[in-house]
Amino acid sequence: MTAVELGALAAEIAREAGDLARRRRSEGVALAATKSTLADIVTEADREVEQLIRERLQVELPDDGFLGEETGAERGSSGRTWVVDPIDGTVNYAYGIPGYSISIAVVEGEPDPERWQNLAAAVYAPALGELFTAVRDEGAWLDGTRLAVNTETPAGALLGTGFGYDPSTHDGDLATVRRVMAMARDVRRMGSAAIDLAYLAAGRLDGFFERGLKPWDFAAGALLVEEAGGVVTRLDPGVDRPMLVAGGPDVHRRLCELITEPRG
Repeated sequence: MTAVELGALAAEIAREAGDLARRRRSEGVALAATKSTLADIVTEADREVEQLIRERLQVELPDDGFLGEETGAERGSSGRTWVVDPIDGTVNYAYGIPGYSISIAVVEGEPDPERWQNLAAAVYAPALGELFTAVRDEGAWLDGTRLAVNTETPAGALLGTGFGYDPSTHDGDLATVRRVMAMARDVRRMGSAAIDLAYLAAGRLDGFFERGLKPWDFAAGALLVEEAGGVVTRLDPGVDRPMLVAGGPDVHRRLCELITEPRG
């Protein structure tokens, strides 16, 4: 398959998976488990949606690998891997907040964000009815409209962020927010990194930063931002909770400077 064909498949499966997630939400959410902390929940729908995506890909591209939030990694023989968050924003989903999404990316090379090349991506917000797509070197799109990051922030940058579920990390996250407020118009915390990055690509945010994201949280959104003219960096990929920074070129540069400047 070409990258364009892979992108079309990602979009098709994202819509199908999102429709399932929305139906399950209307039927009521059942809590399946907790992950890292009591606040980090998994619903039965997370698992069912990931299984749907995995089965669809197995039929279409049986030689491709898979890296999913719920079912882990499985290497393929094609050199491609699908990186999937079945419901990004599970807490929003459980509470009935519409800010959740299905995030699907296909990458080439080693299934490691520092080594792969992202080929195509789809982020679908089923409760909002919006499908964001991107194909490498072909641009990022929302329902037929090409996306572009903001390049001017005369009133300050509108920034998105998120916090980890582990309470021991909150002081550090709040300290980072204090540092970036020097350049911010305001800060939004919406609960789905994939939607945050999609909104950045669409010019609804100017920048984004969050520590501790997993590959499936940002694989699709990162390509959206890059194909919309933005920059995405993990500042310290070797640590336990790396910091992801994204934005238009100028906002990205200023965010990186503020986050990494020596504390005194």
